[in-house]
Amino acid sequence: MASHTSAIEGHGQHEGSHDPNLKHHFENAEQQKETATLGMWAFLLTELMFFGGLFLAYFVYRHWYPVAFIDASNKTDVLVGAINTTVLICSSLTMALGVHYASKGNRKLLVMFLVLTLLLGGIFLGVKGYEYHDKWVHHEIPGEHFECHGCRDAGHASLFFSLYFGMTGLHASHMIIGFGVLLVLIWQAWKGKFTAKWYTPIEIFGLYWHFVDIVWIFLFPLLYLIDRVGKPLL
Repeated sequence: MASHTSAIEGHGQHEGSHDPNLKHHFENAEQQKETATLGMWAFLLTELMFFGGLFLAYFVYRHWYPVAFIDASNKTDVLVGAINTTVLICSSLTMALGVHYASKGNRKLLVMFLVLTLLLGGIFLGVKGYEYHDKWVHHEIPGEHFECHGCRDAGHASLFFSLYFGMTGLHASHMIIGFGVLLVLIWQAWKGKFTAKWYTPIEIFGLYWHFVDIVWIFLFPLLYLIDRVGKPLL
């Protein structure tokens, strides 16, 4: 009877000390974190296959129509692409610092670096919007009014720009989604939701943000640098 009473008291103490961030279907916080991390990696794997299809299409068409792709890629602005690459690399740094200070339980620095990540992402999208507008002005958007002045194979050059807008547009959509998540995380961090013992959402989102940055690291040379002929890079 005494042992039964002790077990009940121990169970009551366990209930009282229950982590409010621990979901009922997990045994402990470590298991919950491992599951969340595995889920994010599985999601990123599907995203990798998604982008992989576009990369495969790019390489196939580039092999079939090399002249068209050379001329079309020379229409991209390397300086603009380099600026955006630098901005995204800096945003990866601020995101990593955000995760670091989340693990230290430093709310103010966590919020600061999340806000900086948001601002850098905004700069990236702003620069990309400027670049899209430039393509619009020069009629380099595939469609009825597409033009590619100086292109030796303008018809197939439109394939390059179709992939350019498809790949960079898909990437930008991931940035916009990240924007929304960042806003929520910033609000939660400001309210003190995260502690040194529990900051899993920050860490998991960091994986997503770094993935988006890595995708751009591949897009930049493929769309801006390869086949750069007769033009200075900057």
